[in-house]
Amino acid sequence: MKLVKQQTAQSTPLKEKTTTAMPTTRAKDPPTRRAFLVGATSVVGAAAAHVLLTPFLGNAADVTDDPTRVPGAPATEYGQRSPFERVRRLAKPQRSRTPLQALHGVVTPSALHFERHHNGVPRIDPSRHRLLVHGLVERPLIFTMDELKRFPAVSRLAFLECSGNSGQEWKGPRGTSAQEIHGLTSTSEWTGVRLSTVLGETGRHAEATWMLAEGSDAAAMTRSVPLDRILGEALLCYAQNGEPLRPEQGYPLRLLLPGWEGNTCIKWVRRLKLTSAPLMTREETSKYTDVMPDGTARQFTFEMEAKSVITSPSGGQRLPGPGFVEIRGLAWSGRGRVERVDVSVDGGKRWRTAALQSPVLPKCHTRFRTAWQWDGREAVLQSRCTDETGYRQPTHEELVAVRGTNSYYHYNAVQSWKIDEDGRVSNVQV
Repeated sequence: MKLVKQQTAQSTPLKEKTTTAMPTTRAKDPPTRRAFLVGATSVVGAAAAHVLLTPFLGNAADVTDDPTRVPGAPATEYGQRSPFERVRRLAKPQRSRTPLQALHGVVTPSALHFERHHNGVPRIDPSRHRLLVHGLVERPLIFTMDELKRFPAVSRLAFLECSGNSGQEWKGPRGTSAQEIHGLTSTSEWTGVRLSTVLGETGRHAEATWMLAEGSDAAAMTRSVPLDRILGEALLCYAQNGEPLRPEQGYPLRLLLPGWEGNTCIKWVRRLKLTSAPLMTREETSKYTDVMPDGTARQFTFEMEAKSVITSPSGGQRLPGPGFVEIRGLAWSGRGRVERVDVSVDGGKRWRTAALQSPVLPKCHTRFRTAWQWDGREAVLQSRCTDETGYRQPTHEELVAVRGTNSYYHYNAVQSWKIDEDGRVSNVQV
């Protein structure tokens, strides 16, 4: 069967439009109530005309001293945030990191979801995109996007995490903020069709125990995964947080393996081949393996282990002074639900159990919080997660004792934030 070749040209960013500032008036003397009411009529009329002539595009210059005196902005075709909110991803050429310290709840806005790609983001026309399923199957088939969307849809919340998240911390404290150190993880609501449903259409030979997934990007990203371990939860997703996937998240189709390292969740997926063994691609031999202290390497370390991070107070922030502080953070595990999170304010000498905020879902970010009275003295904040399997997040010392420092992937040690007497928060390892 023949695949339709996909376009991979880079999209051209849209230029932002500019607007002129709204006119303002100044009174020489404080106006009387009557003068205010009379003047307000002309101000409102002038402002209304301005709104009709110049659409509001989220420019801070359009803000007035008294918003009750002028009409608000008209409705727009696609929503945008307030110009006063400037939280952004931390972007580099092949990755961008989620600002964990600035978010609320567990769902990451699509525009702030972390991104990792290997050779640019392809621009794909969904009407031309095809998914080939072949190999050890009864009936090799090619599916269009419309055909995939006719299958029963499934939605679920799940986190994604790059296996290199926090990887720079193996050899000591390197990053400064929660975003810089831990920002390669996000949670979204994903919608698509179950992989098992699609494979039910093609049939599966008894000896088909592995599956190769291949993307449409210029890197042709490929990974082998064991079928029996993924069929219960794997999704072929075409939507995220209620709308079609963003291009950088795999539009128009991506594989989602909840709880597994992000590189196995192939984006822009175009081919699934059922095999009897892993195909030992570049991404599972020279890359995404865990180098051990003796020089050997572990392959196929799929699940992301239990992990947590305090997001407030966290690196780069500053407490205004002694007093009440609500310690807040995120915890997650690729093996199931977060069972508990413990918090320490003295570098791990004593621990208290934090409250978990609902919902507490399997393989999903979970919010935790606990109250603390800071006395103004130096402190070291830590959190540790225990998941439903009984696995507890290790300290840096415990993790290095087993794994050494030759690796870059799957770093999940306890994060320590040091608070100085002046309230400044910094990254340390204790």
